[in-house]
Amino acid sequence: MLSSHPAFNLPTRLSLSSQAADTIRQAIADGTWKEFLPSERRLCEMFQVSRPTIRTALHLLAKDGLIEIQQGRRNRLLSNSGRRTRNPSRLVVLITSQPISHLSFMTYQGISEMRTHLAEQGFTTEVLVCTGSARVQQRKLEEFVRQNRVFCCVLLSVGKELQKWFPAHAVPALVLGSCHPEVKLPSLDVDYRSVCRHAVGTLLGKGHRRLAFIVPDSGVAGDLASEEGFQEGVRLRPDADAIHATIVRHNGTAQGITHKLDLLFKTTPPTALLVAKPLHVFSVLVYLLRRGLTVPSTVSFIARDHDHVFESVFPPIAHYSMQTEAYAQRLSRLILQMVNQGSLPAEPNLVFPKYVAGGTVKQL
Repeated sequence: MLSSHPAFNLPTRLSLSSQAADTIRQAIADGTWKEFLPSERRLCEMFQVSRPTIRTALHLLAKDGLIEIQQGRRNRLLSNSGRRTRNPSRLVVLITSQPISHLSFMTYQGISEMRTHLAEQGFTTEVLVCTGSARVQQRKLEEFVRQNRVFCCVLLSVGKELQKWFPAHAVPALVLGSCHPEVKLPSLDVDYRSVCRHAVGTLLGKGHRRLAFIVPDSGVAGDLASEEGFQEGVRLRPDADAIHATIVRHNGTAQGITHKLDLLFKTTPPTALLVAKPLHVFSVLVYLLRRGLTVPSTVSFIARDHDHVFESVFPPIAHYSMQTEAYAQRLSRLILQMVNQGSLPAEPNLVFPKYVAGGTVKQL
């Protein structure tokens, strides 16, 4: 039986490969790349899709005469691609020392929302992972900037030398974290100095006089600011001479943390710990359990950062919690201001999180 309804042209949903091809096509038109496309692996990282999806997108572009696919070599942009090389660059680069997937949930959520807002404004975002020594990282950055027309950058957990490169080369950048004191760049970060000062005050207010701050020896500005806040929290007390406060720096491995805690508890065992980084919180807790040290009966415990698991264990771990949505919105506002105005004032934008008391701090 034939239907009496008129025929409609049903809307079609674009495939991932078609969406990737459209985005690459726009970037080519804007002159984002000069002579060659990035490798297939880099394109997969940029668009968070599989290699077969990227290959299909590249074949679509080759069919349109925009690129020449070269087996075993980078794909060349064709001279008749209609690139508008005089247009301003629309490429925003996220530069990090570790894969995006290894970042905290709050940072990952903020970056995801930021990339969505940038896409709505017609900007392309790409992730550049810089590992190795400071010199190796700088060489990789310089090579990338030579090969691509970069509009501005967002820096995540990069060291002092890489931070100093941007003002020296007049490349607009926003530091997602804290700037080193001698670096003049805009930044967005948790106010770690105030957080650690507050944590020390909380522990001292509960009667603790033997404290330790467990922190990675990273050289990252946020960790250095945390150490300053920890020391200030003790130094500003009228009874500072009666307080034994130790900063324990480690290399980030479970073995390294265990070794440093062994030394700590053999000398002046603390009654309270402040621990940076969620992953290291669990390494320290496992260490305490293995030694038969219970929390909070024997050792009180505060985590400097936030993790959803902290509130799902018993007793809940005392920590500092940032509203992910508020952080993401603040980041998006700053990056959109930078791309629309071309720069941001070289000043810190600090956010103080909420202290969640939990049940791991004992009154002595």
